[in-house]
Amino acid sequence: MQTSDFQTNATAQLNKPVLQQGSRGEAVKELQTLLTKWNTYTGDIDGIFDLVVKQAVIAYQRRVFLVEDGIVGNLTWQALYKGAPVNMPVLKQGSKGKQVLLVQQQLKSTGEYRGTLDSDFGPVTKAAVIAFQKRSNLVADGIVGDRTWHALSKIPR
Repeated sequence: MQTSDFQTNATAQLNKPVLQQGSRGEAVKELQTLLTKWNTYTGDIDGIFDLVVKQAVIAYQRRVFLVEDGIVGNLTWQALYKGAPVNMPVLKQGSKGKQVLLVQQQLKSTGEYRGTLDSDFGPVTKAAVIAFQKRSNLVADGIVGDRTWHALSKIPR
């Protein structure tokens, strides 16, 4: 199989319908199964996207730092298959913005970050990221990449 064939197949596997409250069918059963696997849904696997399923989707979206709208689009499907955040930026000292604030909030909840929630990835944020990475048995480089995002997603919010 050539690389392009693999990419086509990988894309086809995530060619899933957008689901929301009121949706029904096999794709909803698949969604319910994935939500059960990630411990956000404990209901029946019945193919009915009701309020309980929507709440489970929102809980999972919160865990993986997605927009918490209860609608299962491409990014939510990807995160459900990966079991981790997707499409997150690499953050390091000098980064700014809402994703930095998210990291600061997560690390404040664990006690590793004691600075101001200011959306500015400075030396205090870097030190907190390094401490968190060490505690999580990750490479302690102070850079928030995929593995660190994944570990951050395991912190209850």
